[in-house]
Amino acid sequence: MVAIKKLKKESFRGHKEWLAEITYLGELHHQNLVSLVGYCCSDDVNTSKLLLVYEYMPRGSLENHLFRRGTQPLSWPMRVSIAVDVARGISFLHAQDNPVIFRDLKSSNVLLDADFRAKLSDFGLARDGPTGDKSHVSTRVVGTRGYAAPEYIATGHLSVKSDIYSFGVVLLELLTGRRAMADARGRSSSTAALVDWAKPQLGDRRKLIRIMDTRLGGQYPKKQAQDVAALALRCLEDDPKNRPAMADAVLPELERLQQQQQHNHHKAPYTGTSSRSDTSTPPVHRSGRHSKPKS
Repeated sequence: MVAIKKLKKESFRGHKEWLAEITYLGELHHQNLVSLVGYCCSDDVNTSKLLLVYEYMPRGSLENHLFRRGTQPLSWPMRVSIAVDVARGISFLHAQDNPVIFRDLKSSNVLLDADFRAKLSDFGLARDGPTGDKSHVSTRVVGTRGYAAPEYIATGHLSVKSDIYSFGVVLLELLTGRRAMADARGRSSSTAALVDWAKPQLGDRRKLIRIMDTRLGGQYPKKQAQDVAALALRCLEDDPKNRPAMADAVLPELERLQQQQQHNHHKAPYTGTSSRSDTSTPPVHRSGRHSKPKS
């Protein structure tokens, strides 16, 4: 079984995103990136279309599991495992000889396989990062409100640290069960950002408990929640220079928490999970890449 994505061929942006998906996923292979199975470009006047064929991810998106009514809550161990998976995927992208910036990291672009292993999907906005002594690349601002880094929105300056900020927002969603754009009551909003509401409360233990996702039912280690909150705060620093690197700081901290859970045999009730092994793979560097579409 596969998943098929159709883009509008007549749209310039649709064609660029189609090319970006093929270019990146055609060359990059990792257990935490969705696999591109094939693609199609039809020139028929009556059936003009751009198609992308991916591996099928039966559990759907992280967004659905966190926010859709009627879904069974993700347990704390599962949330940590998903965070680890996403961090591994981003770390792999940033570790390339020419770093890749995902640029649109959000819960709807995190898909789950049958074993709830998380994989990054939708590389339509990805692009090559800075090389040499450059700290950033300049590009037009695209992405999703609530997830995009403030310096990127203000200046168009994009770096790997932009992904770190977006990852911090995903951590907030995992902690609070609230959308990136939500008001104080957790309702979807076009003006209220989760970051602005949550950041002042993350460093206070009592306040943190009050903003944790109620669907967890209190079934989580309080110290681990504090550690994840502290990590999210670091990722959400306004100055990108102060944000931690994924491979050197963020991923090791999350893997430490995951290993701690395994050591303590801590299991929160969640009937939809299945056993998973820690199958981290070292970054694989690539060479001879084609030039990427720029925006």
